[in-house]
Amino acid sequence: MKALFLSVLVAAVTVFVCAADNPSISGKWKVHSSIAGNENDANCTFNQKDSDLTGSCTGDSGELKLTGKVDGSKVTFSYDSEYQGTALTVKYSGTLDSAATKIAGTVTVDPFGVDGDFTATQTK
Repeated sequence: MKALFLSVLVAAVTVFVCAADNPSISGKWKVHSSIAGNENDANCTFNQKDSDLTGSCTGDSGELKLTGKVDGSKVTFSYDSEYQGTALTVKYSGTLDSAATKIAGTVTVDPFGVDGDFTATQTK
């Protein structure tokens, strides 16, 4: 009986530790970016399943579908858009804070090769 209890306890702790390593960021987020001196705000909805991230961001360019990954506190996501008829991909790479309510990092716009910073804060 004692061995069974210890086995259950070890399994529960393992599940808890794994969940803590990869917190869910599903929900609504406000993303503010500054790229080459241009400020931009978007409202994003993240849907996380395991480490995969999907969803959309709505801003000046309308609604854009995103894909990405969550690996512990590292969050990456991107979406395709266009600027004056040129296709581009906006790539975000950031770190989730310990409260899992803020992501901060860098953003790159390909093929233009410009970059900047972004901060995302979870909204209710």
